Parts: sequence; structure tokens; C-alpha cells
Amino acid sequence: MLDLMAGFVAELRNAGLPVSLTENLDAMEAVQHIPIEDREAFKYALGATMVKNNAHWRAFETVFEVYFSLRGPEYKLVEGDSAIDEMWREMQEAQQQGDGKSGGGGMDSLTPEELMNLLMQALKNGDQGMMRALAKQAVQRFAGMEPGRPVGGTYYLYRTLRNLDLEGMQDKLMEASKQEVGGELTPLEERLEKDEFDSRIEQFKKEIEAEIRRRLVADRGAEAMAKTLRKPLPEDVEFMHASRDEMQALKKSLYPLTRKLAARLARKRRHGRKGPLDFRNTVRHSLSSGGVPIDPKFKYPRPAKPELVVIADISGSVAAFARFTLMLVYALQGQFSKVRSFVFIDGIDEVTDYFKNTEDIQEAIHRVNTEADVVWVDGHSDYGHAFEVFWDKWGKEISPKTTVLLLGDARNNYHANQAWVIKNIRQKARHVYWLNPEPKSYWNTGDSIVGDYGTHTDGVFECRNLRQLEAFVEKLA
Repeated sequence: MLDLMAGFVAELRNAGLPVSLTENLDAMEAVQHIPIEDREAFKYALGATMVKNNAHWRAFETVFEVYFSLRGPEYKLVEGDSAIDEMWREMQEAQQQGDGKSGGGGMDSLTPEELMNLLMQALKNGDQGMMRALAKQAVQRFAGMEPGRPVGGTYYLYRTLRNLDLEGMQDKLMEASKQEVGGELTPLEERLEKDEFDSRIEQFKKEIEAEIRRRLVADRGAEAMAKTLRKPLPEDVEFMHASRDEMQALKKSLYPLTRKLAARLARKRRHGRKGPLDFRNTVRHSLSSGGVPIDPKFKYPRPAKPELVVIADISGSVAAFARFTLMLVYALQGQFSKVRSFVFIDGIDEVTDYFKNTEDIQEAIHRVNTEADVVWVDGHSDYGHAFEVFWDKWGKEISPKTTVLLLGDARNNYHANQAWVIKNIRQKARHVYWLNPEPKSYWNTGDSIVGDYGTHTDGVFECRNLRQLEAFVEKLA
């Protein structure tokens, strides 16, 4: 068990979960009181001591399923064949009572039709034990798994599900429900039944995935399978390569990030530097000490909310990054007295109004991509020309209260950089920051001129994922 737990904790750390030594010891203490056979209780005991962020639960669960899908000194499969065959014999005997036939044979002797009928009964009754047994039998029959074969679990899952026709199974289940009530279901009843059967079918698919995973672990080892299944945590997913589902998860993390920023800004304003001496208030408070002014009072300034100007490259190479940062800008609007947004490729346009008076950020971003006038010549990035136009049109509106945020990879297609614009902006603005979605190792290579601009900013920050963006927000606040 110690070796198993050590490997489990090591893989959690490799996946990015921050498991400390203290939490490791707490987990070891907790599992002493829970038998490993009680998988759910065992999993939640470990999760309660090791998982501190709800977004990390999926990664934790994946690692748990790999490391504890097999257990015992010989690492045998969780369900033995005898247990499954016993379940099958009990059902077979119950079905054959009255016709005088004996119920011999195990699940291996089932015909495909009998297997599907058994599966339909298990789904109809919500029999978890039978679904687990049938999942094992389905993988054994249809997956075609071979020891040592370098094939991923997704392929085996596809082969298994292809032979089960679960979509047709749902129609049969709905028809059986209608026959039981002797007529048509009401729209509400039909919807509830459909949702319930959907849930049971999804649970059955998860049982198949778990069975495939157990067999792969038995063949390849827990460490190899954990490495294969490892996925980045939400905060480590790169904006440039995020899938649709990953982008949705990232969006949910934006608002906690902006609330954190708002709290830091408010605290900074509340605990900012002291103003000039308040003589009258000091004298008033000195009466309690016989006229000795031992507790000087000061006039605290009331700093205004800062202003934010965002200038974002939306060319094809950084489009995904710009899309996400525009979502951040939209979420930040309430924390600044004024937020102005500009987008560019080789031309530049203001899109501030697209984000005002709308609750649908997707609609605003669609308008940015379709209506903004950002093409000057050929639609290839030209930072120098875009910055020069910005300075001519809007440069006079930069003030000492303005924080300027520049977003892009600074790949300028070998055009003139016009870095003097950033220098002039820095002289007028409160702060100028640059967020670059490329790895630092790519900076200033090829047509990247981020160094030419970076010398005139308060800092250039690598910003490829939510973790790095959060670190920058700490800096911004």
C-alpha cells in the first residue's frame, strides 16, 4: 500500500496538483480507517485530503482510477469471473423457472441476442452490479484487446460501443416504458424517462471505460497508463491550443479572477499612501493627551479608479489568445473607471462600444471579428503601422491614470517597428504591460521583435495559460 500511495501522490504532482507532505500524511491517516474494497469511500477520503480546487477533481479522479483500478498483491482484476458467472446463473435460473430447463453455463455462453436482452433489463432496472458485469463481458467480446499492443483506450472503447448499439437501446427502453403504462406517456413523463435512461446509458459507458482502463493497467502498468492519460489542469491549458470544452472551463475561471483583482484594487486604494497632515484633526485628538499631539492625523487621498486601454492583435496566429483576453477585458469593465478596447492586424480600430450594453460576450466578439476595420493593405500583421495610427488618433487621450495593456506575439512580418510609439505611450501612461502568448524561447526569433517594444514597457510577460494570466493580474493589481 505504501508503494501504491507513493506512486499515486507522485503522479498527482506530475499532473500539476499541489499535494504537500502534510496532505500526504493526512491521506495516509484517513485511509487507515477505510477498506480499499469500498472504492467510493476510499476515493472521497483521498480527495478530501488532497484536492483543494474543484477544477482539479477530474484530474484527481483519472489518476485514482488508474492507480486503484487493480488492487491486491497479485493485482488481479477487481471482479472475478466467478462472481459474474454467479450473477448470470441467478438471473438465468429466475427466468427459466416453470419451463423445466436447467440454468447451466456462464456469461461466456450467451448469444449476442441474450447479451443485449440482459443489458436492456439491467438498464431498465438500473442494476449497477449487472451493468458492471455486462461491461466486462462486452469488453472481453468486442474490444479485441491484445497484450502488448500499443493501442489507446479510445480505440477499444469505439470497437466495444460499435457492437452494442446503445442509441437503438434507448428507443427500445422508451417503447418498453410506454407498454408498461398501457399507452402514451405525457410530455413530462417522456422527458423524465428519457433523461433517466440517458443517465444509465452514460453510466454503462463509464463502466466500459473503467474495464478497458483496468485491463490496460494490468498489461502496461499504472505508471505508463497514468502518463498516457495525463491531461493539463484547467489553469495550465494553453489558450492557443484549447479545445471548445477547455475554453468553456477557462471562461468560468475568469470571473473569480476579476473578483480577486477588484479586491486587490480596493485594498490598494484603501491602504494607499498617507496624504498631508490634518492639523485640525490632530489638535482635536491631542485633547485626550493634555494637548500633546502624540497621534498625528493625516488627510487620506481618494484615488480614482484607474483607466485601462487594451490594444490586442487579432491576426490568425494569436486569434485564440486574443479571443480569451477580450473575454477578460469584458469581465474587467466593472473594476476600472474606463475601459477602452482596440484591435488590430495591419490596421487598427476601436471596439469599445461592442462590449458596452451587452450581456452576450460571444456576440460582442463576433462583431469584433466581422465588423472591426483592422485590414489596411493585405491583412498580415504590421505592428508598426497599427501603433502609429493609434498614436495619431488616440495618443492624446493617454493620461497618468491610464494602464495600457498590449496583447500579441510581436511578429511583425519584417515591417518597421515604430517602437517610438510605445516609448511615447510609456511617458504619458501610468503603466504599460505586454502579454505575449508565445513561449519565451520563441521571443526575438524570426520576425519576432518583442524585445524592441519591451524596452519601453514596464514588463513583457509570457501569458500562455490561466496560471500565468493570474500571476500577471497579481502584478496589475
